[in-house]
Amino acid sequence: MKNVLVVYYSQSGQLESIARNIAKPLLNSDEINVLFHEIQLEKPFPFPWNNDAFFGAFPESFLQIPTALKPVSEEIMNTKFDLILLNYQVWYLTPSIPTNSFLKSPEAKQLLNNTPVVTINGSRNMWVMAQEKVKALLKQNNASLKGNIALVDRVGNLISVITIVEWMFSGVKKKYLGIFPLPGVSDKDINESTKFGEVILSSLQENDLDHLQQKLVDIDAVKVSSYLVTVDRTANKIFAKWSNLIINKGESRKTWTKVFKVYLLLAIWLISPIVYILHLLTYPLKVQKIRKELAYYKGVN
Repeated sequence: MKNVLVVYYSQSGQLESIARNIAKPLLNSDEINVLFHEIQLEKPFPFPWNNDAFFGAFPESFLQIPTALKPVSEEIMNTKFDLILLNYQVWYLTPSIPTNSFLKSPEAKQLLNNTPVVTINGSRNMWVMAQEKVKALLKQNNASLKGNIALVDRVGNLISVITIVEWMFSGVKKKYLGIFPLPGVSDKDINESTKFGEVILSSLQENDLDHLQQKLVDIDAVKVSSYLVTVDRTANKIFAKWSNLIINKGESRKTWTKVFKVYLLLAIWLISPIVYILHLLTYPLKVQKIRKELAYYKGVN
């Protein structure tokens, strides 16, 4: 009997649905014992979000400052796992505060030590730099990353900004104004994600997790956009300056957070289209470099 731990934090329920769909084949196997751990905060974030909480979470999110969590159950802490499925969201180009807090906790250090891990993220579209940060935290915990699955909103970048923000602030997953597409990862992609669980189960049964990622890539578990990688990297540099500025502002923090909000909106609607045009124009000059980058981000090294 092999033990598998499924870790997740989900406000809207989307990531929990992803986690449970991928885990279905494991749950249906008599050879696998599956336990679930929902990360819970001592002081939960609101959902739906309000304006102050949403933008106020930016500095701590990006700077990866942990918050207090409720303890992991004794049953989980007393079990040695053969595999951990780490499901996470991306907040401000960084693993969410709950995920980051878990990965920096003493419990995670014990659970992840010398343990294979598959990371699974459900995000709007930009996830590669967040995944690099997760990789670093897994390495600090002596975990072994064996696979990665990235499920994203497939609609265009600017359209998804509108639909996701509406969802986060209303708490209702619906077609905004009756004309925009549904926000988030599509129901079709979530339902079909069971196929990833089947590959994970097969690799676990065969004691061959070293070749898992290539098998996942072969069935479209990871798709990487060179344009979004460029935006992600550039935005990380800018966010580093803004987060360090705001975190040290004390009483004027709220004012500076409002300034950041204005900047963010301008960056999304004015700067990102320019970056896209420049990316298209320079693409032929960087084809080989881009191909190497895409191959790297599809992997787990």
